[in-house]
Formats: sequence, structure tokens, C-alpha cells
Amino acid sequence: MTAPSFSSPARRLQRLLLTGAAGGLGQVLRERLVPFAEQLRVSDIAPLGAARGAHEEIVHCDLAEKAAVHALLAGCDAVVHLGGISVERPFEQILEANIKGIYNVYEAARRQGVGRIVFASSNHVIGFYKQTEHIDATAMRRPDGYYGLSKSFGEDMAQFYWDRYGIQTVSIRIGSSFPAPANRRMMSTWLSYDDLTRLVERSLFTPDVGHTVVFGASANREVWWDNRAAAHLGWVPQDDSEVFRAQVETQPPVAADDPNAIYQGGAFTAQGPFGD
Repeated sequence: MTAPSFSSPARRLQRLLLTGAAGGLGQVLRERLVPFAEQLRVSDIAPLGAARGAHEEIVHCDLAEKAAVHALLAGCDAVVHLGGISVERPFEQILEANIKGIYNVYEAARRQGVGRIVFASSNHVIGFYKQTEHIDATAMRRPDGYYGLSKSFGEDMAQFYWDRYGIQTVSIRIGSSFPAPANRRMMSTWLSYDDLTRLVERSLFTPDVGHTVVFGASANREVWWDNRAAAHLGWVPQDDSEVFRAQVETQPPVAADDPNAIYQGGAFTAQGPFGD
């Protein structure tokens, strides 16, 4: 089945699915996505508690289970896909949650006629670039671990399902989305919750995105990423990390040979191997 073209000038969907709703950003977006749909379906393998009103549907689902994912996407207009492991782990764990999971989501979208996916990709897709380098979305991917590899695979899935089946995707290479940056590296990668919400909104409702890759970082003073290729989204970050600089710079300086001082992916570039 070819997915229908996506358009919602009223900026309100009938049913929106949020996967990974029990995770850190999932909990943030569970509240913030409510205005975008009549029904918000939230899903995770972890406990989600009770539904928070008549607008919310709860479906527990293991993304590695194909049949369960196909049922999960039934009746949905769009998906915000955060589900999966969000840190570096052994490949076998990443395979189940992130690689099988993203395949199942896209294949379910094809079969269920879902026309739009917002995919939580990651800055770890390009983590081995130096912090002295400035790149855009056309730069060769340089994943910094199995987690980054899984997100790179997810971007390939998004491109393939756009080219063959017309399913539109915005892949958001999320930097570091927390209440505040935790260290000097995050002063460049920080993405505020408000900027994330605005970016997800633009990713859901901008027409004709095809497969768009956008870097998710606020308007920080020191920026490594160029988003001109995603200008059609009309997303302009409003926040910046400077308000936290004095707090962050009370930390001891990072050693010159520390990955957090060298690579855009920071410590992820040095994690593993596992099982040796």
C-alpha cells in the first residue's frame, strides 16, 4: 500500500502515536503533543501508568515484535518515533530495540497507510566529527557506536520508505535535550524542551518534507551544525545555552585528550567494546 500524501492545515491530527513515551523525552512530549491531535496514543515496553484523560490511549508494545507494532500503528495519522535504547549498549540489545524496531515501524506504516513519521535520530550519527568541524546534513555519516549505527540505519530506512512508498519523514538528529546542559560539550549540543516541541510541530505539519534531516540544537553560541538544508521546515530555535555558561564553567576543565573535548559525539566515541 502506498501511503497517502500528508497535509493538515488545521494543525490537528485525528490520532498521533508517540513511541518511547516512558523515556526521558517521551515523558516530556507526552504532555506537549496533546494539542496536536484529537487522540494521542502513547506506547512503550515500560510501564506508562494510567491514561491522562479521554484524549489518551495507552498501548504497551515491544517494538521488536512485528505483529504488535502493526497493530500499534492501526488508525494512526502520524508517528513520533522515540522508542528504542537511547544510550550505547551491546549490539544484540541495539539490534532488537532499535534496528528491528525501526524496520517494524516503517513496515507497519506502509501497511497501515501512515503518511508521516518524525524519527528521533541522533547527533551520534555523526559523532566522530571533530568539534572544530562544521557540517550540514549532506556530510558523510560517521557513527560513534552501535547506538549511532542504529540511528544511521533508521535514516536509511526513512529514505528508502520515502523513495519507494512515499512515506514522509523528518529525521531529527537530537543533540542533548535536557533541562540544562550538563557539561561544556552540551553547551553546543543543547536542545531546550521548548525548541524540541516547536521542531516536532514543524516536522509534523510542514507539507512536502520528503525525507528531511535536521539537526536538533538550540540557538547556542558555539554551533557545529548547519541546518540550511532543512530551512523549508521553518524552524527557528528560540533558546540558547548561554544562560547556563557560568554554571557549567564552574566544572573542572576537560583534559585535552578527553573525547568530550575532541569529538562531537563526546564520550560515546570511547564506549565499548562489550563482552571482551
